[in-house]
Amino acid sequence: MATTSFTIEVCFSPRLFKYIQTREDCIVVVADVLRASTSICSALRNGAIKILPVATLQEAMKFKEKGLLVAAERNGAKVDFADFGNSPFDFIPNKLKGKILVYTTTNGTRAIEIAREAGTVAIGSFVNRHALSKWIVRQAKPVVILCAGWKNQFNLEDAVFCGSLIESLVAQKEYVTGCDSSSAALDLWSVAKGNLLQYIEKTSHRKRLKLLGADDVLEHTFTLDSTDVVPVLDGDYIRDVSRII
Repeated sequence: MATTSFTIEVCFSPRLFKYIQTREDCIVVVADVLRASTSICSALRNGAIKILPVATLQEAMKFKEKGLLVAAERNGAKVDFADFGNSPFDFIPNKLKGKILVYTTTNGTRAIEIAREAGTVAIGSFVNRHALSKWIVRQAKPVVILCAGWKNQFNLEDAVFCGSLIESLVAQKEYVTGCDSSSAALDLWSVAKGNLLQYIEKTSHRKRLKLLGADDVLEHTFTLDSTDVVPVLDGDYIRDVSRII
């Protein structure tokens, strides 16, 4: 009996998302590896029961006034009123266990907002790549990987992650690349994976974080498969569905 193959499409910028070719029910993986998608994995792994992504600082401030914990970042820096910035190292168990976290960032939460109308939204990063790919295979749906990028522009680290996730999915045999963007992402990953940290030195956001003194997250961010967390948008909230599988 022939095995059904599902396509993987890559969208390198939120601005291009309205042009995706995948129109059937799909999984949309939002990738913002430096740093939102990595940090979301960290927050859930360290005890947050759910995360509420919001697009604007005004929304985040309203929830802060209601007594909720808020993580907020703009242009790489923590916003003054927030409890947390956007580093995975901000989210430690004694601050988060059993809490709801409101979350807003320059690029990642905006990409989540854009993606939510197209299908089931999951959050992808190098740290949860293997767990995420296993979960995706069980859903048996086409995949669109949406790069959060930087202010609607292409960025290298998200594109390289796309290639990494595609390689993991294609190895499962149920998935095939579905567009030139997927093939390009695979090519980038084939160049980068021999020394990922060295490759990522050329990225503009790595340089941006260095200027902010916030580049201590690099080794953690680009460590493959260090967590089994699978963040998925459920209604308005992101939850770790690995806990209920």
